[in-house]
Amino acid sequence: MKTILLPLSVLLCAICFGQNSLLKPGYHTEEYLEMIRISTRQLDSLYNPDLPAPKYFERAYRSKPMGLDNRWELWVSGDSLAAISIRGTTKNQSSWVENFYSVMVPAKGSLHISNDFIFDYQLCENEKAAVHCGWLIGTASLVRDIMPKIDSCFQAGIKDFYITGHSQGGAISFLMASYLESQKNSGRLDSTITFKTYCSAAPKPGNLYFAYEYEATFQKGWAYNIVNSADWVPEGPFTIQTIDDYNYSNPFKGARDQLKSSPFLERTALTFAFNRLDKPTKRANKNFQKYLGREMSDVVTNYLPEYQNPKFYNSSNYVRAGHTIVLFADKDYYVLFPDEDENIWKHHMFESYLFLAEKLGNELK
Repeated sequence: MKTILLPLSVLLCAICFGQNSLLKPGYHTEEYLEMIRISTRQLDSLYNPDLPAPKYFERAYRSKPMGLDNRWELWVSGDSLAAISIRGTTKNQSSWVENFYSVMVPAKGSLHISNDFIFDYQLCENEKAAVHCGWLIGTASLVRDIMPKIDSCFQAGIKDFYITGHSQGGAISFLMASYLESQKNSGRLDSTITFKTYCSAAPKPGNLYFAYEYEATFQKGWAYNIVNSADWVPEGPFTIQTIDDYNYSNPFKGARDQLKSSPFLERTALTFAFNRLDKPTKRANKNFQKYLGREMSDVVTNYLPEYQNPKFYNSSNYVRAGHTIVLFADKDYYVLFPDEDENIWKHHMFESYLFLAEKLGNELK
């Protein structure tokens, strides 16, 4: 076991930040700003060396790249707080393959990453819950390295953890938080460990049933999803809702049978209208499964040769998850960050999120 020693300056700063070494529920601006500052040090595709450094945490560990160019860091403060920081998308093609491998898989099952690594996971109890397959691969790849570090931190007296990431890192943070919480429930992790999640600029991680259970699990102030209203990334992935995505009890399930009892002309017109609404969405979902599922699986094996296709979940009804904190892009924002056709990433950058988060923090005081 390696003990982490920090300089006195960090210890003194951490006393003000951590308040008795216990995480508190609720959204706190300074916490989120510190998580962004930690994320800026990941050196991903949004890296800017001039951005402010973390004030209260120091990096204790950086993993090697793994999976589809995934990486994480462990940051610690002097008052027994730790942060699990997950890197966002990089410029490497494998990292983009992970994003585009957006077919859904059940939120409970097994993922064959390699012949010596089969990832058994449970993110939700609900059989209808499903998540993004590419980001589940990222989660699986990182978990093997993260779990031993959590154990070591716990043995060293650290039991309060932030989980954070920006962009792709935020998307993986959703799944990581669910997985680690399930490890507490199963007894693999000590029940006294606390996780608090700040997903920043994250795209949508799964379907409505994943979101329901995720929000129910963390709804007392332990998981936040922070989005810039001008940022297009949280609007993805592509989303298609069909009548099969509704809860079991719904008026559409028996619609065809009900139409059979209608008068001929009424039945003909209503059936035509129903098919025009129902069939295109199902056709679009079928294409989604083909191009962003089966065909992308072949691309994944270029980077993970022993990877095996899981059973896909027949839906692409992505929704945002967690308690959402909206960083609203107002007129003052657009003066500093105007829309530009040649720069599609402007509203996704750390700079824009830092500006709006600080502005919201001042308004909340």
